[in-house]
Amino acid sequence: MPAPRTRTTPLPGIGVQYDFTTREHRQLSVIAHRDGTRTVNVYRADDPDACAQSLHLTEAETASLIDALLPAHHSPNVLHTTDLGLVAERIELSAHSYWNGRVLGETRMRTEAGASIVAVLRRSGAVPSPTPAFRLAGGDTLIVIGTREGVDAAAAILGRE
Repeated sequence: MPAPRTRTTPLPGIGVQYDFTTREHRQLSVIAHRDGTRTVNVYRADDPDACAQSLHLTEAETASLIDALLPAHHSPNVLHTTDLGLVAERIELSAHSYWNGRVLGETRMRTEAGASIVAVLRRSGAVPSPTPAFRLAGGDTLIVIGTREGVDAAAAILGRE
């Protein structure tokens, strides 16, 4: 079945609205706000001009929804899995994170999770092999490598607020 045709509408000062019709003839729209948030709108089947449900998602919630909608082997967070059982994954550090402003060594990542932070991605660029003295900041994306269990434990540690 062909993909639905998406209509794109610029919303000056707000962002961009994407509209499409599902195979069940339901109207959907997604508004990509300039601040990174998204609004998902589902319209009534009996009146495609009347919005039945509107859901406003944060940038992190949007990323989680995308992960849930894509098959696991296509997850944008999972970078690579080897026959050795190692996984590399992107983990975003929240602006409200306990670790915001603290140095990497304080996480005790290798000791506590058995995983390693091998790079940090920032708007200013990538920092490969950050040292224990590297200061973390909200919005950083950390590249973590380890076993599936280790990476999950790292995500739990880094998710502390």
